[in-house]
Amino acid sequence: MSAQPLNDMGRFLEPALIILVALADGPRHGYAIMDEAGERWGYAVGPGTLYGALGRLEDQGLIEALPADDRRRPYRLTADGRAVLRSHLRGMRQIATHGLRVMRAT
Repeated sequence: MSAQPLNDMGRFLEPALIILVALADGPRHGYAIMDEAGERWGYAVGPGTLYGALGRLEDQGLIEALPADDRRRPYRLTADGRAVLRSHLRGMRQIATHGLRVMRAT
Protein backbone atom coordinates (compact mmCIF):
# COMPACT_ATOMS: atom_id res chain seq x y z
CA MET A 1 0.00 0.00 0.00
CA SER A 2 1.39 3.41 -0.92
CA ALA A 3 0.66 6.81 0.55
CA GLN A 4 -1.11 7.82 -2.67
CA PRO A 5 -4.57 8.13 -1.05
CA LEU A 6 -3.28 10.90 1.20
CA ASN A 7 -1.90 12.79 -1.78
CA ASP A 8 -5.48 13.17 -2.99
CA MET A 9 -6.64 14.85 0.23
CA GLY A 10 -5.91 18.40 -0.93
CA ARG A 11 -6.52 20.90 1.86
CA PHE A 12 -7.53 18.01 4.12
CA LEU A 13 -4.04 16.43 4.11
CA GLU A 14 -2.86 17.91 7.40
CA PRO A 15 -6.13 17.18 9.25
CA ALA A 16 -6.13 13.68 7.73
CA LEU A 17 -2.67 12.99 9.14
CA ILE A 18 -3.73 14.30 12.55
CA ILE A 19 -6.79 12.04 12.47
CA LEU A 20 -4.85 8.95 11.38
CA VAL A 21 -2.17 9.48 14.03
CA ALA A 22 -4.84 10.10 16.70
CA LEU A 23 -6.54 6.82 15.73
CA ALA A 24 -3.28 4.85 15.62
CA ASP A 25 -3.53 3.97 19.30
CA GLY A 26 -7.23 3.19 19.34
CA PRO A 27 -10.72 4.31 18.35
CA ARG A 28 -11.86 7.87 19.08
CA HIS A 29 -14.87 10.00 18.32
CA GLY A 30 -14.60 13.36 16.58
CA TYR A 31 -14.48 15.54 19.69
CA ALA A 32 -11.73 13.36 21.22
CA ILE A 33 -9.71 13.69 18.00
CA MET A 34 -10.09 17.50 18.06
CA ASP A 35 -9.16 17.56 21.74
CA GLU A 36 -6.03 15.44 21.24
CA ALA A 37 -4.96 17.49 18.21
CA GLY A 38 -5.14 20.66 20.29
CA GLU A 39 -3.62 19.33 23.49
CA ARG A 40 -0.89 17.10 22.06
CA TRP A 41 0.15 19.00 18.92
CA GLY A 42 -1.29 22.49 19.40
CA TYR A 43 -3.27 21.98 16.19
CA ALA A 44 -6.72 23.56 16.11
CA VAL A 45 -9.08 21.72 13.78
CA GLY A 46 -12.67 22.88 13.50
CA PRO A 47 -15.64 20.55 13.22
CA GLY A 48 -16.23 21.28 9.52
CA THR A 49 -12.65 20.44 8.59
CA LEU A 50 -12.57 17.43 10.91
CA TYR A 51 -15.76 15.85 9.63
CA GLY A 52 -14.84 16.64 6.02
CA ALA A 53 -11.54 14.81 6.48
CA LEU A 54 -13.22 11.95 8.36
CA GLY A 55 -15.64 11.50 5.46
CA ARG A 56 -12.85 11.43 2.89
CA LEU A 57 -10.79 8.99 4.94
CA GLU A 58 -13.80 6.74 5.37
CA ASP A 59 -14.60 6.92 1.63
CA GLN A 60 -11.03 5.81 0.91
CA GLY A 61 -11.32 2.90 3.33
CA LEU A 62 -8.58 4.23 5.62
CA ILE A 63 -10.87 4.52 8.65
CA GLU A 64 -14.20 3.02 9.56
CA ALA A 65 -17.02 4.22 11.75
CA LEU A 66 -17.97 2.06 14.70
CA PRO A 67 -21.45 1.82 16.20
CA ALA A 68 -22.47 5.06 17.88
CA ASP A 69 -21.90 5.40 21.60
CA ASP A 70 -24.82 7.54 22.72
CA ARG A 71 -24.55 10.52 20.32
CA ARG A 72 -20.87 10.05 19.53
CA ARG A 73 -19.62 7.96 16.64
CA PRO A 74 -16.13 6.54 17.18
CA TYR A 75 -13.79 5.80 14.28
CA ARG A 76 -10.87 3.43 13.97
CA LEU A 77 -8.04 2.83 11.54
CA THR A 78 -8.43 0.05 9.02
CA ALA A 79 -5.50 -2.17 8.06
CA ASP A 80 -5.13 -0.10 4.87
CA GLY A 81 -5.22 3.09 6.93
CA ARG A 82 -2.44 1.83 9.17
CA ALA A 83 -0.32 0.87 6.13
CA VAL A 84 -0.89 4.24 4.43
CA LEU A 85 -0.09 6.14 7.62
CA ARG A 86 3.10 4.15 8.19
CA SER A 87 4.24 4.74 4.61
CA HIS A 88 3.47 8.45 4.72
CA LEU A 89 5.21 8.96 8.08
CA ARG A 90 8.31 7.14 6.84
CA GLY A 91 8.45 9.49 3.85
CA MET A 92 8.03 12.49 6.14
CA ARG A 93 10.84 11.17 8.37
CA GLN A 94 13.18 10.96 5.37
CA ILE A 95 12.40 14.54 4.39
CA ALA A 96 12.82 15.79 7.98
CA THR A 97 16.10 13.91 8.45
CA HIS A 98 17.54 15.35 5.25
CA GLY A 99 16.27 18.85 6.03
CA LEU A 100 17.75 18.81 9.52
CA ARG A 101 21.08 17.53 8.15
CA VAL A 102 21.17 20.34 5.60
CA MET A 103 20.22 22.92 8.25
CA ARG A 104 23.11 21.81 10.48
CA ALA A 105 25.52 22.21 7.56
CA THR A 106 24.49 25.83 6.93
